[in-house]
Amino acid sequence: MRIADFALERYFARWEFAVRHLLCASDVEGIAMAELLELADDETRALWDGLRLGYTESTGHPLLRAELARLYDSIGPDDVLVFSGAEEAIFCTLNVLLGPGDHAIVTWPGYQSLYEVARAAGARVALHALREEDGWTLDVARLCQAIRPETRLVVVNAPHNPTGMLPTHAEWQALVAACAEAGVHLLADEVYRFLEFDLADRLPTGADGFERGLSIGVMSKSFALAGLRIGWLATRDRALLERIAAFKDYTTICASAPSEILALAGLRARERVLARSRSIVAANLVHLDHFFAARSDAFSWVRPRAGSVGFPRLLADVPIERFAADLIEAEGVLLLPGSLFGFAGNHFRLGFGRTDLPEALGRLEAFADHRLQ
Repeated sequence: MRIADFALERYFARWEFAVRHLLCASDVEGIAMAELLELADDETRALWDGLRLGYTESTGHPLLRAELARLYDSIGPDDVLVFSGAEEAIFCTLNVLLGPGDHAIVTWPGYQSLYEVARAAGARVALHALREEDGWTLDVARLCQAIRPETRLVVVNAPHNPTGMLPTHAEWQALVAACAEAGVHLLADEVYRFLEFDLADRLPTGADGFERGLSIGVMSKSFALAGLRIGWLATRDRALLERIAAFKDYTTICASAPSEILALAGLRARERVLARSRSIVAANLVHLDHFFAARSDAFSWVRPRAGSVGFPRLLADVPIERFAADLIEAEGVLLLPGSLFGFAGNHFRLGFGRTDLPEALGRLEAFADHRLQ
């Protein structure tokens, strides 16, 4: 396989642990190990205390799969496959679903593996560009016009990274209906699910939508447990799931035994875990609203509808790459230029899931006021 370098991950490999503040992080502030173990119920704690570090079931611990299935309306434990992070789920799923001559439609800007893995598998990829002038909304009619006879897959990340886009219920239903009519699989990347600002906006899952619907989830974002590296795929398409499970034998085979039990603990305490995440995000959004309202002459800001990231634009006649590099040097604060998504212009990803956002934003504020005056 030949695949393009992952620009975003190469950028983080250089800077993530070399700066004081990650103002572009996509996850929520990680939960401490001691705090997570305090949340564990008696059964999960006993599993943890008695854990032996052998191989695990390749499909995932049965209790973990059962708990993941409870996140859906029509999914059972046998419809869930556990992976070592969402990245592995993406890699395996796209390699099984797509090959030379196939066609896929992927929302963009977006996480690079959602389209580069498809290209590396030999598929032709049409990027469905979200537009700032449209409020980053999903244009379902335009997306559906791109469906061809050879289209095998539509990929939508919602809530969306990096824009915070979330389709309306009507838009999502229209997309599901179009994919079902065309016989196309719909892969819903739902790693920011449960971080909707208005709970009424939460969409039905891709896996619940129809038989060819697939949902990818992860413990890293909404659940604030990125270090566990536990992700999953859910679908009622059992034949496809079996093929993906067989492909996984060539990647990790099985997940980490400690991570599976700790993920189970987090999922069983999900109401408290998710309430913590939403509280951090909500508090940080207040700071961002004040910041962008006071600097509308310097930044364009389409307020996200969900998730823990947004995609503002620097209005000054300064390349965002230079602005971001100078910000690192002056304040030790990291932004993510939009060019790392292959997106032209002066956009940058800003993350608001970390508890140090007030200090990081203050440093950005001081730098911007000086640099852009």
